[in-house]
Amino acid sequence: MASHRKSRPAGTRVAGIRTPTLATAALTSVALLSQSANAAPEADDKPSLEEVEKKVDDLYRQAESATDKYNSAKEKTTKQRKRVDTLLDDVAQRTQKLNEAREELGSFAAAQYRTGAAAPDTATFLLADTPQDYFDQTQLMDRMTGRQKVAVDDYVTQQSETMKKRQEATESLETLTETQGDLKTAKATVQRKLADARDLLSKLTAEEKARLAAIEREKRQEAARKAAELARQQAAQEQAQEQAAQQQDSGSSSTGSGSSTSTAPADSSYATKAEKALAFARAQIGKPYVWGAVGPGSYDCSGLTQAAWKAAGVTLPRTTYDQVNAGTTVSLADAQPGDLVFFYDDISHVGIYIGNGMMIHAPKPGAYVREESIYYDGQSAIHSVVRPA
Repeated sequence: MASHRKSRPAGTRVAGIRTPTLATAALTSVALLSQSANAAPEADDKPSLEEVEKKVDDLYRQAESATDKYNSAKEKTTKQRKRVDTLLDDVAQRTQKLNEAREELGSFAAAQYRTGAAAPDTATFLLADTPQDYFDQTQLMDRMTGRQKVAVDDYVTQQSETMKKRQEATESLETLTETQGDLKTAKATVQRKLADARDLLSKLTAEEKARLAAIEREKRQEAARKAAELARQQAAQEQAQEQAAQQQDSGSSSTGSGSSTSTAPADSSYATKAEKALAFARAQIGKPYVWGAVGPGSYDCSGLTQAAWKAAGVTLPRTTYDQVNAGTTVSLADAQPGDLVFFYDDISHVGIYIGNGMMIHAPKPGAYVREESIYYDGQSAIHSVVRPA
């Protein structure tokens, strides 16, 4: 006789409780999700390629900013060292003169000793803590001969000036020590940022490096597009200016004036200098970027612009922070070949404009002097344009 009991649903028991199949599946899903959650942090620990690129670019930019601080500290250290050397030489010369003045006074004291003369008491003068202390307590000057008075005056003057120069030299040495400390700090910062960037890049796979190169190409193409657009705008502006000049010349001729006002000589003067600066900059293309370098074998960004304009007879300061103030600020639309284009809010990079939205610059560590769009890092990265002469 067949059993009429209903069969139990398939399932399992957990701690004595029957678990339906659906509940089992749910527990399995929870377990899998838990495993995925545990594994997720490991996957998230690795930044995306775009994040790596941004981090590397930021590190290079920080290194370049630190490089300018290094350059500034190095320049100050060089100047301060020269000042210290000059002061020490001056102290040595004044000390020699002081010794000569002391010897002359000593000769008077010796003569007094030999003759037994009681006045003027030059020996007592020499033994006083300071000449002024002695003068305050005696009437020595009234008892001295003319020659002795001249010798004492000379001694007092030499002693005062020597003490003053020694104090200046001491203070300058302290300042030199401080600037040397700043120099070491800036150098260490540059080296640390570069090492961090190299470490990040070394962890990329071959596929990731290829992708990073593709991203860089896309950025260059976008920069080229913007440069071409700027070139078209500048060409249109120049054409409009030329047409306006022709109309002005035509009007002057019809009135029989026979002359016209022009600013060409000033523009021509700048163009001549800029041409020399650009010729020098082009000759440096292919040379490596090296932080703190001013040529001739390698350059950093401000070292290149400084050397280029020096070739044109114009002296620029060493760092981007100072170069941005060494000229007249102009709008990007009015930029002319030879102008300096500065980048980022901290003014940590500079290139020399060559026209059509392009520049020559020493880009960053690991790169070489090259022609590149001024939009290589986006238009927002452009800080200002300065005409240095």
